[in-house]
Amino acid sequence: MENSSTVSVFTLSGLNETTENKCIIFAWTILWYYLILLCNITVIFSIASDKVLHEPMYIFLCNLCVNALYGTAGFYPKFMYDLLSQFHVISYAGCMLQIFVVYSSALCDLSTLTVMAYDRYVAICRPLEYHSVMTKQTVTKCIVLCWFAPFFCMAIVVFLTSRLTLCGSNVGKLYCETWAVAKLACYSTTVNNVVGQIVIVIYFGHAVLIVCSYIKLIQTCRRSKEGRYRFMQTCLPHLLALLNIAIALLFDVFYSRYGSSDLPQSLRNFLALDFLFIPPILNPLIYGFQLTKIRKIVIKLCFRNIIGIA
Repeated sequence: MENSSTVSVFTLSGLNETTENKCIIFAWTILWYYLILLCNITVIFSIASDKVLHEPMYIFLCNLCVNALYGTAGFYPKFMYDLLSQFHVISYAGCMLQIFVVYSSALCDLSTLTVMAYDRYVAICRPLEYHSVMTKQTVTKCIVLCWFAPFFCMAIVVFLTSRLTLCGSNVGKLYCETWAVAKLACYSTTVNNVVGQIVIVIYFGHAVLIVCSYIKLIQTCRRSKEGRYRFMQTCLPHLLALLNIAIALLFDVFYSRYGSSDLPQSLRNFLALDFLFIPPILNPLIYGFQLTKIRKIVIKLCFRNIIGIA
């Protein structure tokens, strides 16, 4: 079916009830986005600049931070522009692009956390095989997979969404989201719903793989004091990052599909934005504080900069 929709511009109505606080929200948002950029770029630069950190675990962490920059770039600049604008609109093409960027980034987070769990499983449960299993080629393939699978899934979702005939243009959120656009369809969206459910099942499978790997990790680590230390040092940050993104995405999925319009707008906005606000800044902070090597290099870089300024 050809896309016969005459909709060329969407209205984002999520900001309609915050007109009085726009300046305060803008100030907090620009500060938060600055902190996201600072924390993630610091971790990326620390890993890239020191050969000691050119190991699979740190390379995957670097990928996680790069993905945070990619995903937040799809939301924050447009959101801050809307806060300063009287009209909150987005073009049809811009809406499809925002859907692709925001949700491919969220899926890439889950893919990256999955390969990080596999890396920790091999390092702790099969230490003698680690260097033969986690080779440069394996790490490269894992990173390519982390990006290719989300891009492929979201390309299909966006393609199916773009083919819908729409009978409205009001998106009741702060940004474009595939289910919010699908609700505007004039006819059945069964195919879109089925594909969406398949994507959810695939990435729920990622979570199952992570849980299985951690069952093995806990069984192995509890046998020795050194194992417990390694688990606390390298696996605990990963678990916190996983819980962070999983809870945030569950909020978004359940709210988008089953959320009630009777909820206050501020609460609906929080549920919709949780995975764009919390994980991008919490992940680099968790790893930056917990992983000793990164913490030492960050402190060294900060001290060097202070000396340079002085």
